[in-house]
Amino acid sequence: MHNLPHLVVSISGHGFGHVAQTAPILNLLHERMPQLRITVRSAVSAEHLRSRIHAPFTHLADDSDIGMLMSSALDVRVAESCAAYRNFHANWDTRVAEEARLLRELKADFVFSNVGYLPLAGAQRAGIPNAALCSLNWADIYRHYCGDNAIAKQIRDCYANADAFLRATPGMSMTSLPNLIHVSPIAAIGTNRRAELNQRLKLSTGEKLVLISLGGIASRLPIEEWPRIDGVRWLVQQSWQADHPDAIILETLQTKNFCPGTRMSFCDLLASSDALICKPGYGSFVEAACSGVPVLYVSRADWPESPALIAWLQQHCSCREVSRQALEQGRIAEVLEEIWKAQRPVPVTPEGGEQVANWLAKRLDL
Repeated sequence: MHNLPHLVVSISGHGFGHVAQTAPILNLLHERMPQLRITVRSAVSAEHLRSRIHAPFTHLADDSDIGMLMSSALDVRVAESCAAYRNFHANWDTRVAEEARLLRELKADFVFSNVGYLPLAGAQRAGIPNAALCSLNWADIYRHYCGDNAIAKQIRDCYANADAFLRATPGMSMTSLPNLIHVSPIAAIGTNRRAELNQRLKLSTGEKLVLISLGGIASRLPIEEWPRIDGVRWLVQQSWQADHPDAIILETLQTKNFCPGTRMSFCDLLASSDALICKPGYGSFVEAACSGVPVLYVSRADWPESPALIAWLQQHCSCREVSRQALEQGRIAEVLEEIWKAQRPVPVTPEGGEQVANWLAKRLDL
């Protein structure tokens, strides 16, 4: 058993976009090479990981990826984040040595990170092949908020010394990395099961379903205060406890009682919706564009990845930006009508997952 190739995967817990990028690749790898052992190290819950990653894997809880500390899905705690990085790098050499020791104990044949840099540094210290995948990197994010200093250089070097940095489209330019490989969009595409939803929810064919998702960082919108929009229903997560007459709890649609057959995945619900309301984020934008679902997104001007994501979405999806105030107050009826009346581009075909899976398979010598 231990002679089987072992892929150790680190997935950032900073939102769900990192899981959305990585899961399709692991699923493809498992289909092609079921003998591959996979260990996933992540602060993301095992439940969410298994809802996306269908390949068998061992989960190791890991919170060594700082990302940026957030007070909501939109608000960065800049001073606290910079302090966290100073603390993290104060004993950097010891951290790298410990990471290398752990990877040796795991008998990793390859380390694949989205997009923590400590696993890459540990793999490089231990002489284990390694690569990064993401639409962003923490060196550029850190530099944007905390300055171009010695810590920024340490982070950047971890990425630059990897076998490759596979930059998912759309993504930041990352011109400082010499090992950059551009790959196509990566996304899981669900099945449009709208007819089933209409029947079970007793919706008329003219009613609209709008999915609201702010990603994996704890945050909510006060939709209980939103005005009603005729013919529009909102799909919201249970933890919001949204007391609105037109709210439908997303999780209730994913139970066996609601779906006696195949459970509806989040991707199925997205593909079955008339619009997605979200923040600028890789998983939300790309999955919507690949499913042909219009997007209403809230302004997030300070996040350095936003310009690249938005420019790509505007090319490939019917979308509109809305102010944070307008969204919090539910003043979105007119802009929703705009995106529904706009001509819809041809849905994007996500070829990046296969490209990265092929690249990894060759490196694993399978």
